[in-house]
This record gives sequence, structure tokens and C-alpha cells, in this order.
Amino acid sequence: MEAAPPPAEQDPGAPHGYPGELVSVLIDQETVQAKVRELAAAVAADHTLDTPPLLVCVLKGAVMFTTDFARAMPIPSEMDFMAISSYGSATTSSGVVRILKDLNSDITDRRVVIVEDIIDSGLTLSWLLKNLQSRGPAAIDVVTLLRKPEAVKVPLEPRYVGFDIPTEFVVGYGLDYAERYRDLPFVGLLGAHMYA
Repeated sequence: MEAAPPPAEQDPGAPHGYPGELVSVLIDQETVQAKVRELAAAVAADHTLDTPPLLVCVLKGAVMFTTDFARAMPIPSEMDFMAISSYGSATTSSGVVRILKDLNSDITDRRVVIVEDIIDSGLTLSWLLKNLQSRGPAAIDVVTLLRKPEAVKVPLEPRYVGFDIPTEFVVGYGLDYAERYRDLPFVGLLGAHMYA
């Protein structure tokens, strides 16, 4: 049975311009930021190369996480961006991947840290790992803020995971539905009435 949107005075989307659209806050802003700091410290502690790690931000969803993550790292890092598409405006990954924007950096002999907002089916990330591995990096790690263990369709063990979450459709902190909700400072559950 579908959860009803909360009463107006408890509506988590209302203060951000999305009244009646979110069912609840799944992970609040303070908890998200504490986890970002924890993950950044863990990635930095494992860094052994002389060159800074190259953070690869997977656009657009991971941009909020990547910027906060880079600022929280206690060591220098560099950043580059990839845009890949496998969703369109649907709520599940199609598994067909297109590169919309490739890296500007040469990753040969670099430690690459793929910064992901969420691992859902894992199909897109699995494809991306193979693609980047073919370019000769010293190491590739994955840090993801969110993972849906029950949705994963391919063997995938990211080294750094923020939160395991249920398979509901989540938005906020970079995650969108049809380009909306990325600006929310928390991760929330989108009401099914918004995409059904």
C-alpha cells in the first residue's frame, strides 16, 4: 500500500518549493554531511601514491556529493567529469550506456576514484569501470553515497559505501526525477503519485 503524502505542516518538500511531492526524508542533511566527511577521510587514508587522487564525478547526479566530498578530503585531490546516460527520464536504468561527456584527463598510472551518487542496478557503473580500466590507471576505487542492494543486477563491490537503502525511488542531494529535486539538501522518498 502506498504511503500518503504527509500533512502540510510536516511536508519535507514544502520549504524547498515541492509541496505535496515527497513522502518523507530518508536521510537528513546533517546525516548526509557526516557520512560525506567519513567517506572522504577513508578514501584519503587509503591513498598511497604521490599524485593526488583523481575524483571522477559522474554527472549530473553526483555533482553535489563530489563537491562536498572534495572539500571534506584532508588531502589534495583533482576533479574531472563524465556524463553518461542510461536513464532518460525513466525511474529504472535501461542498461544501455552512452558517453555524453568524456574525461579531459589522462588517467594512466593515476588513482581514480569514481564518485557516484547511487548504485541501483549497477549496470552503468559496471560498464564505466571496464571503460576506465582499459585506460591504464594505477587503481580504480568507487565511492558511492547510496546503494540499493536488492536492485543490483551485476557483481559489484564498491570499496566505499555511504548508506544501503531500500528500492524506493529517492531524490535530493543531486538525485533527480526528470531534472527536478537535485537541489534538496537531503535524500527523500518521492511520492509515487509524482511518477506513476
